[in-house]
Amino acid sequence: MRVRDYQGTDPYDALNSPAIRSLPGKMPKVAMTQLFVYSPIDMRRAFGVREGRNPKAVALFLSAYCDLRRGGMIDERSFTAVADRLVRYLLDARSPGYHGNCWGFNFDWQDITRFSRAGLPTVVISSYVGNALLDLYDLNGRREMLDEAMGISDFILQDLNVREEDGGVCFSYTPIDHHVVHNANMLAASLLSRLYHHTGREDLLDRAIGAVDFTVQRQEPDGSWAYSIDPRTGDKRRQLDFHQGFVLDALSDFMRYSGRKDPRYVDALLAGARFYREEQFEPDGRSLWRLPRRWPVDIHHQAQGVVTFSKLARFDPQLLEFASRIALWTVENMQDPRGYFHHQIHERFENRIAYMRWGQAWMMYALGKLLAARGATAGDVPCGKAYISIT
Repeated sequence: MRVRDYQGTDPYDALNSPAIRSLPGKMPKVAMTQLFVYSPIDMRRAFGVREGRNPKAVALFLSAYCDLRRGGMIDERSFTAVADRLVRYLLDARSPGYHGNCWGFNFDWQDITRFSRAGLPTVVISSYVGNALLDLYDLNGRREMLDEAMGISDFILQDLNVREEDGGVCFSYTPIDHHVVHNANMLAASLLSRLYHHTGREDLLDRAIGAVDFTVQRQEPDGSWAYSIDPRTGDKRRQLDFHQGFVLDALSDFMRYSGRKDPRYVDALLAGARFYREEQFEPDGRSLWRLPRRWPVDIHHQAQGVVTFSKLARFDPQLLEFASRIALWTVENMQDPRGYFHHQIHERFENRIAYMRWGQAWMMYALGKLLAARGATAGDVPCGKAYISIT
């Protein structure tokens, strides 16, 4: 990835094409975006879509390098050089016009419900950037990394819309919507709790607890969470995919950094982990798509499974073995001989396009988390082929 300077294409970057961006109305843009996402033929060059550097991908790479450095798999000099470069890219890509620090995608994006311009900040992207900066701070103790991460709390607390209900709060996905999206809300909570851990600011912890309580109260009886809730009608969007892992990661991190071990949180975490493992993965480590659909197998789903079960291994050590099983299945079935990871496996064909954020960054991040959870060092590298190829 360093050879490409962390630039590449993205499944959702169709509107970077001038021709597609100029299409009239919403539905033609949605249709072209979905065509680009699922087509095994990469049409971007024909439509004039240029490669870009995605802030979320950069953050995932930075966190992965921190894990590799912690395990002694990259020397201090090389690590410092690459970390400084990635931090510079992140700080240069901040979205202007908001409080503190925040980040958005490097492309316009259109779906059925909303249009987002490039640079519109989201709490999801900003939280991953914040955690990457804090990963670096935990390694080198440079105060400016903590200060930059603290700037994200200003964005969360002052720019996002907040829904207050049943004693809890839900942060909006972006400053311009009021969507109730559980994974976004939880990612905000986990970052605020980590900032509290470093600063002792009780106001950050209070808001984090409110957000966690909101989402935990809305866990389904089977242990899952709806992707979102319509704030006007209360209708739930039952999109059961890798976002379940986001919620579990965030809840685990919140408990770690806040020091809160309320039985409600533990029960929710264990029930959610049970659903995620038993319903969304096959025993051999292959993920399902969106329940109840089995196809396609998606690289992001595979990576998220590795991340989540690596993190949850501190609650159940057996989950670390399952994380390793997912990683091994992914390397054996989705890694190209040239080193990169394919996008999707469909029932009758394979999409071999290499997406920088969706595939390469997420898999490097996932393998870094697996190595960290295993306490691996330079002499103990699982999935070595993948490690060598993506660093």
